[in-house]
Amino acid sequence: MNTNRVTGSVSTKDQEAVLAAIATIRQSFTFLIDLTTAERVAMAKLGDKGQGFVKRALEVATQHPDKLPPTVLDGLRADLELLTMLTPVRMAIDLLQKQVDDTATQIGAQAYAAARTIYAVSKAPFAEAALRTAAEDLGKRFGRRSRTTVSAEPTQPAQKATSPSQTP
Repeated sequence: MNTNRVTGSVSTKDQEAVLAAIATIRQSFTFLIDLTTAERVAMAKLGDKGQGFVKRALEVATQHPDKLPPTVLDGLRADLELLTMLTPVRMAIDLLQKQVDDTATQIGAQAYAAARTIYAVSKAPFAEAALRTAAEDLGKRFGRRSRTTVSAEPTQPAQKATSPSQTP
């Protein structure tokens, strides 16, 4: 397995450009909101089947505009139009977020593997005193705790409780 799948760098200028692009998206999408966990849980969610239902309801309302207040029909049209425009943007951002998360996870794994290698080398018997001191420091911060020694007494297996009918 290739442990160094990601190489590269990001300049401060590139990082600032990406953050500026995100700020531009936020400025363009002034309607974005933050839901609380409680709101998210309580809310009815629109899935694939629900989208067909909403579109069909719009068709019915359009065919019978006299049966509903105009604000309901106008609100549904506006919501559906906004959802239609937002869907491809959401998909692109979801993919980008997954790629950023996967890349950050891989880079973190690479860095941790390199740090463990350095720790192993610094613990080696041929390591110089300065490396051994560094190994002790690394061991305190990141090493595993030693296991407690098992007592010399063997543990007794638990005895089954016997009911009065089972006694000889």
